Amino acid sequence: MSDESLVSTENSALHQARLAYKPPLPPSLQNIHKLTATMDNSDDLHGGLPPGDQHTLKMLFPHVYGQELMALTKTSEDHQMNPLKIGVVLSGGQAPGGHNVIAGLYDSLMKVHHDSELIGFIKGPGGIVDNKYIRITEELIDSYRNTGGFDMIGSGRTKIESLKQFQAVKAAMEVHDLDGLVVIGGDDSNTNAAMLAEYFKQENLKTKCVGVPKTIDGDLSNKYVEMSFGYDTCCKVYTNEIGNIARDGRSAAKCWFFLKMMGRSASHITLECALQSKPNVALISEEIRRDGQTLQQVVDELADVICARSHVGRDYGVVLIPEGLIEFIGEFNDLISELNRTLATKLSQTVLGVLKKAEQKIDYIESTLSAKTLKSYTVLPLEIKMQLILDRDPHGNVIVSAIETEKLIGEMVGIELERRTKEGTYKGKYNPQYHFCGYQGRAAFPSNFDAKYCYALGHVATVLVAQNLNGYLSCVRNLAKPVDEWQPYGVPLTGLMNIEERHGKPKAVIKKALVELEGEKFKLFEKHRDAWKIQDAYRYAGPIQYSGAAELTEESNFHVRCKL
Repeated sequence: MSDESLVSTENSALHQARLAYKPPLPPSLQNIHKLTATMDNSDDLHGGLPPGDQHTLKMLFPHVYGQELMALTKTSEDHQMNPLKIGVVLSGGQAPGGHNVIAGLYDSLMKVHHDSELIGFIKGPGGIVDNKYIRITEELIDSYRNTGGFDMIGSGRTKIESLKQFQAVKAAMEVHDLDGLVVIGGDDSNTNAAMLAEYFKQENLKTKCVGVPKTIDGDLSNKYVEMSFGYDTCCKVYTNEIGNIARDGRSAAKCWFFLKMMGRSASHITLECALQSKPNVALISEEIRRDGQTLQQVVDELADVICARSHVGRDYGVVLIPEGLIEFIGEFNDLISELNRTLATKLSQTVLGVLKKAEQKIDYIESTLSAKTLKSYTVLPLEIKMQLILDRDPHGNVIVSAIETEKLIGEMVGIELERRTKEGTYKGKYNPQYHFCGYQGRAAFPSNFDAKYCYALGHVATVLVAQNLNGYLSCVRNLAKPVDEWQPYGVPLTGLMNIEERHGKPKAVIKKALVELEGEKFKLFEKHRDAWKIQDAYRYAGPIQYSGAAELTEESNFHVRCKL
């Protein structure tokens, strides 16, 4: 083998096969020229909001608030369509399928008119502000079809908030003479898209702003948006990892695996992967908050399962832990708040700077805490105690997202098992191992479902722009059915919003969807989870399948199978 072959950019066989894959479209999207947007009056988008929220939203979005749900339907005759010029931006973290949204945009634009154009703003919303872009060509598109990642144009997390930024965006829209701007992002990004839509209308720009629902966490979902893209692929990637780890655990029979799962704000990924892989324990943050459980109670319940399995000779197992678990535990939030106040004082900063030993720093912090929060702090492992003291953001606050939740839980379980060993109630061997099911899923080759879903979302976005719909989210419904039965819609972004107080001011935000504890999906998990604790009921899903029998390649996830 030559040295050159080791550094070659030659695509793998699977990569080549994915580039050649042609995602099927719903019949309603196959002929762009026969589509029209018709008002769907079947539901009141804003009727469920408190009157105060409705009033505030009208004040914040006087031009785009109150728009109706729009169904995209076929007509009997072709509509003559002029060339369109659309800009697209990727916003936030990667999600499998983003490239197919862009491919769907490009292909549908070419169907509208062969002189249509698509430009991509580079590295996220900041690229719009700075007017950094590339022209997206057929050659470029063909090298990214059905691939993961966001590397075609890059992404970023810039928030467009200041008047100067809005003015820069306006200038970019005018310089490029754009008919539409498509924002591919999550709840925050699409809140920003709604603000841009309002600004474009206020400034009498011809540009229409349209959003596309992206987030692997699954927390951008509701009765109108059945699921955000990327979720299906990530859950399949993580489920494969969980199955491999469970098989390793059962083979060696000596390790307890604590797996942190993506999802800081909601436990959708943890719940989905639990239903697909059947671990011994899966913690659901929303349930823990509902029941008012303390961190120690969570630890005690895990220790009970470990002891019970050890009693039947199984000193191994798998535990799934949502990334944001500790933020759902009230006592921990109280501790973080008090630590933030303490660490903000000049006295604490000076003292901690002078003290050299970790134990001295911890002793000082413990001397400043109230009795209630002191109890929560003292039970934590040494490493976590130090992390809470030392790791702070630019504002001086504890970086909660950086806490290794899986290690925190696993180490505290170890402390509890040591106590039980001394009192003679536990005689097993505890060997914890830690793993994060995270970034490795965000840029995977999209599953066939995500490839098809994203391709359709790109087409819908183009049609929304062509129909002069501003401030809408590209939406495809009926996802549990075959593609032939999928239904394209446009959902008004303000119809997904509520009002939250941020820094003392009312702010319009798209509400994050948490796990619904009365929903069919959680109830299914609740029905079976106790049996998984002692049994080795592990389900080995294996890697994502892209070709072969439909039962292998088209398996739907529980998110679309179950009623939310």
